[in-house]
Parts: sequence; structure tokens; C-alpha cells
Amino acid sequence: MNLFNSSFAASGLFREQTNLKTLFDGFEHPVIILDNNLNVVYFNSRARIISNIPLEKAAGLPCRYFLKARHCNHDCPLKNNETKTIETDILTSFRQIVPYRVSFSQIYDTFGIKQGYMLVLKEPESSKQTAKNQSDEFSFSSIIGKSPQMEKVYRLLPVLAQSDASILITGETGTGKDLLAEEIHKASERSDGPFIKVNCGALPETLLESELFGHSKGAFTGAVENKPGRFKLAHNGTLFLTEIGDLPLTLQVKLLTFLDDKIVYPLGSTKGFQANVRMIAATHRDLELMVKEGRFRQDLLFRLNVARLHLPPLREREDDIFLLLNHFLKNFNESLNKKISGFTSDAKSILINYTYPGNVREIRNIMEYAANVCQESKVSPSDLPAYIQHRAVPLNETNNMPDETLKQYETQIIKQKETTTETSTDFSSFLEIEKKLITDALLKAGGSKSKAADILGWGRTTLWRKMKKYNLG
Repeated sequence: MNLFNSSFAASGLFREQTNLKTLFDGFEHPVIILDNNLNVVYFNSRARIISNIPLEKAAGLPCRYFLKARHCNHDCPLKNNETKTIETDILTSFRQIVPYRVSFSQIYDTFGIKQGYMLVLKEPESSKQTAKNQSDEFSFSSIIGKSPQMEKVYRLLPVLAQSDASILITGETGTGKDLLAEEIHKASERSDGPFIKVNCGALPETLLESELFGHSKGAFTGAVENKPGRFKLAHNGTLFLTEIGDLPLTLQVKLLTFLDDKIVYPLGSTKGFQANVRMIAATHRDLELMVKEGRFRQDLLFRLNVARLHLPPLREREDDIFLLLNHFLKNFNESLNKKISGFTSDAKSILINYTYPGNVREIRNIMEYAANVCQESKVSPSDLPAYIQHRAVPLNETNNMPDETLKQYETQIIKQKETTTETSTDFSSFLEIEKKLITDALLKAGGSKSKAADILGWGRTTLWRKMKKYNLG
């Protein structure tokens, strides 16, 4: 491919980027130019979707840091001086994993001396609509959400995925810890390797040790053959330990030993196995409190908690609720071959104001029920599970408030009862008290909404929504 003359080559880099811009900026596909050492020399405007790094800073970077493709670390054709077309997945600047067809070509000067490589990226037609849908749904791959809390997760996820550090994922039951762990694996350099999941709370201690570390023939009664443990099965991949807070103390010691030396010793064997495994753990428990109570080793917590991702409960992600409702309704529409277009206003009101103690898992279950039951064009209240149909909003909100906020409500209600002859307190009383609590919190916080939300024990979006409801600014 004699596109360039020798004046483009100097110290292994093409210097005349102005000429490159003239050649490639009008090209309809992303183009990346590399030198012989696989460092970035130039990329056209179409390739800006691959990275947010400006050209002046990207020039000289190794290609794998810029492209972030699945094949970069293990099967890069250029490492074997191959020129061909491959199918791969690329982590884009929009934090999405998108399939691309990448064509590699060698670049020669007019003297026939190889000066570098040209990469042309083509996005398969089938993936374009998928990527658009994901962008519209504010997602990272299959994780849905646009709330500020989820944006923080999205920002950290690509960075942590490219690292090999241990990760601890925390969050209530049903928030999507398992899904997040799998997405980290898919976006990592280990994506071609296995993703092995173990629930530490699902098996008794004796079976769990064998399941994790394996055993040798004759190690115990019934061990009639050698069995590889999950660590060995996860070699060159990721081991995901969910419910790590349920891991017995004796196995915590053995896990800590593995994290120190990366060697697995099966039960009944003195011969170890060097396991190349990336560790991700998850829990809904307060591990710091468990450490104080002596139920979890502090040194193990330090080793697991190299990086931490926290998935907030849905009651703190109010911006995401309707996104998730629509997402799951769309999925069940397709799987059940139905044509439900949305929700009636009454059903929407119930769904938006319900606090979902089961989090994302509960939303999915509710939508699966509604999609199966609904016979009309829109989901109505009668299509929802009975347990959420008649929940009064003020009572529902009160039941899900932090203990400190509940105490404030109870104190205000007692005071009100002491100064009135009425024998009951209706919902309007709750609303008046709630408005007063918000006003008091804002005064104490000097007008700061974030501080007021902390005082009340609410998320910021919860406070903003309630302020809007009461016309408090």
C-alpha cells in the first residue's frame, strides 16, 4: 500500500499529520495509523468514538491503550506481522462494548520500506441499532441507569476492568452485583477466559472448601477421583465470589493465603497449582461491622477491597426507575410476543412511587408478572401484583425511611396528638410533617440540599422531588 512517501517517516513516526488529515478525515470509517512499534501516529475524526484522548496526547501511545479491543493483549495480528480482518469487541469512549470488524494493512514508503500499519474499523450493521438502543437507555452494556450514582459506576468500570486488581462490589440484594461482576470480566483483558461464579452462602463449609479448592482422590469419604476446584476452572479468567460475607472463618484464612501467593492446594494434596485468577467478590453485608464483631478477617477485607464499587438501592436511584420499567417491559414484550405500549397513568403512579425493597430484581419480577397478565395495550393497576396495588404513597415512603427520619416523624406525630382532640392522624398530617421536616433540615443545612438530604437520611434526588412536590424551591 504505497500511500506515503519517505518524508512521512522520521524516527518511526509519521510527522506530517496535516497530510494524513487531508487523506483520512473524510473517510466514512474510523482509521488509525500506527508506526512499526504499534504506537499511535494518527487517527481520523471518525475514530474519536474509540477514545476521548486528543490526538496530540494520543500520539506515541501503544495501540492497546488507545483501542482497548478484546484481541489487544492475546491475539493481536500485528504482533505476528499478519495483515487480515478480524471480528473483535472494543470498549468505546461512551463506555460501551461494541463489536467491530477491524482490517489491518501494512504501510510502505515509495522505496518499499514498511513504515507502519493502517487499521480500518467497520461496525457490523446488526450492532449499530443495539449500540443506539443502549445509548438511548443510558447503559453500560447490559447495565441500565442514568442517575448520578450509576454515572460514577460507569466512570470507574472501564478503568477497573483494564486493571487486574481485586474488586469488592457492595450493595443490597437485587441491585445487580452479579451482572456488574460479569460486565467487568467482559470488558477486561481476561474476557476470553472463563468467568466462574461461586455463592459462598449456598454450600456448607465442608463442601464449599472442596468446591473452591478441589480435592484429591481419597481426601475424604466419597472422594473417588480427583476434582478440580473453581480456582483451577477459573485459570486465566475471573473468579467471582458472591456473598463473601458468608464465607466461614477457616476458609477466609485459606482464601487469604491464595491471594498472597496465588497457589491453590486441593484437599488431601501437598502439590499446589499456580492459578492465574482475577478475584471479584460481592456482598450485601457490612464487612467493616463484621470485622469489629470478629466474624470477618480484617486482613482479608484489605486484600479484597483494593477497589470497591457500590451499587445503590433503587430508592436512591429514582431517575432510573422508569428506565428500568420500560427496559424490562420491552424485553418481556419481545419474549412473550406481545404489543404492550406502556402504562396507564394510574399504574405509572403506583410504580414510580413504590420503593422496591427487592431493587432491580423486584422490578424485573413485577414487569414479568404484568407482561404475562396484561391483555390490553397498556399495563393498568389490575395487571400489577396485588401486594403493590394498594400501597398509599405517604405510608410507603414512611415505611422505607431510615430509622433516624422515622423517629423524627414519630416525635412530630406524638406532639400533634398531644395538642389536638382528634383520635386519629390522616395522611394530610404526614404530608404537613414531612414538609416541616424538609424546611427544618434546609435551615439547619444553610440551604445546602446535599447536607439537608444527609440530615434527613435521604438521597438527593428524593429530597429534590419532595421539594418540588411542596413548592419549596
